[in-house]
Amino acid sequence: MESPVREVADFIRRQLHLVIVGQDAVIDQALMGLLAEGHVLLEGPPGTAKTLLVKTLARVIGADFNRIQFTPDLMPADVTGTSVYNAATGLFTFRRGPVFTDLLLADEINRTPPKTQAALLEAMEERQVTVDGETHRMSPLFMVLATQNPIEYEGTYPLPEAQLDRFLLKIIIDYPSLEEELQVISNWDAGFNARRLDAIPLESLPDSSLALQCRAAVRDVVAEEGVRRYIVNIIRNTRPPAAPSLTWGASPRAAVALLLTAKVHAAMNGRAFVTPDDVKAVAAPSLRHRIVLRSEAEIDGIAPDEVIDDVIRRTPVPR
Repeated sequence: MESPVREVADFIRRQLHLVIVGQDAVIDQALMGLLAEGHVLLEGPPGTAKTLLVKTLARVIGADFNRIQFTPDLMPADVTGTSVYNAATGLFTFRRGPVFTDLLLADEINRTPPKTQAALLEAMEERQVTVDGETHRMSPLFMVLATQNPIEYEGTYPLPEAQLDRFLLKIIIDYPSLEEELQVISNWDAGFNARRLDAIPLESLPDSSLALQCRAAVRDVVAEEGVRRYIVNIIRNTRPPAAPSLTWGASPRAAVALLLTAKVHAAMNGRAFVTPDDVKAVAAPSLRHRIVLRSEAEIDGIAPDEVIDDVIRRTPVPR
């Protein structure tokens, strides 16, 4: 019998590809974030369909969607909401901010000061927002998809390690291939317009709760002790002195992230158990934002993914 997770993932992939040309790995990793109940950080140059991907994903799964354009003058209350005084009743009522949605696009998240970035921390980790001592629960489907531009650093505020660690995956979006770029402009020449997404004949899941059902199914995917030990050994091998190129290795939260994404990778491929190959497939997006390179390694042009590949090669694979 076809895995329900695989069936739903295949359906979402097909619909996304009606809008997004190529970017197979990016689409799969965004789906992993959704099905693992995690948040994702999308990093890529402008014009590579980051926003379009999130908007289309929200439409296909039938989810509510909000977008926050992060700017230097954005305040925490602009994200979470604020208490407003009602003169008629003499009471304060909470007016919800845009964070109260299913899929939140945090556009150019590194352009706002740390104080405003921190407004997302409680929502991302605990699925709740506390304002004036009152706690407000988030949507059960709540997911943050944040974007940042890797090219332009002027006027940006690098995300603190504590916030980076709360992103399940960091997805790198590169320029399309020659054939894919030709297809993009051919689609526009034929009448496609990404600004008019409603005019594109996309199908949606019959019920957004299917995504929640898939999350529950993912939790039932089995990871044997040997695979769990393999994950822990990978994480420990990112920490100095085992990884001399790094000043800071991956945390225990990173081990949990690697386990969850490996489970989703297995389920999306129709399996009810995790293999070492599942772990290898998701290691880079799960760990690249959780390790800190030594300054000497950065000067030598070593990339985080190279360090992760080396760790994978050095970690014995269980039988």
